[in-house]
Amino acid sequence: MARTFKRPRQTHPISELNVTNLIDIAFTLLIIFMIATPLIQNEQTIAVPLPVESKSPQAKPDPNDRFETITIRADGTCFLGNRTVALGNMRGALSSYASDPKPPVFRIRMDAKSTAQQFITVMDALKQNNLSRITFDTQIPQ
Repeated sequence: MARTFKRPRQTHPISELNVTNLIDIAFTLLIIFMIATPLIQNEQTIAVPLPVESKSPQAKPDPNDRFETITIRADGTCFLGNRTVALGNMRGALSSYASDPKPPVFRIRMDAKSTAQQFITVMDALKQNNLSRITFDTQIPQ
């Protein structure tokens, strides 16, 4: 007597959705954002009271632009990004950006109590390196 061991054939489709890959992607993106967020906030670590301007509509920046921050404190200390740069050496520090095919947009963050001479020195260093794309960070009164 021969016996057959066949499994009954399933004729219904599998209606389960495998979400394992979606969960992996979600966790990977979460980790990337957790690492990238503190890096974005690093440029705001140099505390200066910004000048005040009246509220006005702002133009949206080009998403392809790269930004570099120049911070001027009231005591004359200058920062290019997070590096301390003496005002007299600003021209040399900016010369590396002049050779870029598409130089960054320079965001000038200036203490409200810094002098006009400090500002002119930074602007002169930018002009001597042919870096003309600049913006100014200000604060809006509450």
